Amino acid sequence: MKHPRNPKYIHHQSSRVADSIKEIVFGMEDGMVSTLGSITGIAGATHDPFTTILAGVVIVSVESISMGVGEFLSTKSRNEMHQRMLEEERSEIEQFPKEEQEEMEGMFVADGWPRPLAQKMAEATANDKKLMLKEMAYRELKVFPDKKESALKNGIVMLLAYIVGGVIPLAPYFFMAIGPAIIISISITLLGLFMLGVLTTHYSKRNPIKAGLEMFTLASVAAVIGYVVGKLVDATFLQ
Repeated sequence: MKHPRNPKYIHHQSSRVADSIKEIVFGMEDGMVSTLGSITGIAGATHDPFTTILAGVVIVSVESISMGVGEFLSTKSRNEMHQRMLEEERSEIEQFPKEEQEEMEGMFVADGWPRPLAQKMAEATANDKKLMLKEMAYRELKVFPDKKESALKNGIVMLLAYIVGGVIPLAPYFFMAIGPAIIISISITLLGLFMLGVLTTHYSKRNPIKAGLEMFTLASVAAVIGYVVGKLVDATFLQ
């Protein structure tokens, strides 16, 4: 008799957002924080809406592509490394079946299985090379061969998430003067980061206020540093 599935449990859900939560949070957080810190400093130093908007568009464009390509290449490299590790493990199973069986038995025992049962489990596993490779991948290599990440998907999600995050602090400069735009930009970005932190708790079940304040604090530090650096540049070189 099967127990009822709880739709609130993450592992009972099929969610594309949950599968890409790392790229979404990383991309949006970095897009908001990096863009806010940069354009706040530029706006404070130049007091020029055109320069601020131009710099902001360039920053968001270049950084989003860089982040997307970086995520694509890092995921691809990780997949290739895992594939190499699996090939090496497959070779060891072919060349040293007895030693690999003993290693498997030791891992079963280390996981808490009684020695007699661990011996039987290792023996049964060793009789099926595909099963042996899968078990060694899980237990020794910490690799999940059945769940290969898509490098292209991760790269695209990261790129789009960065653009969405970067547009938030930049948007006010299109519609108002520098002074009010700085205030609104900082305000909506801090709010956006707080809400992003809160939304992640839908999956992590953490305290939403605590999660929101973590991102809020990071953004505040970035904005202050960016603004201070901009003022220092203004005072040092542009006076």
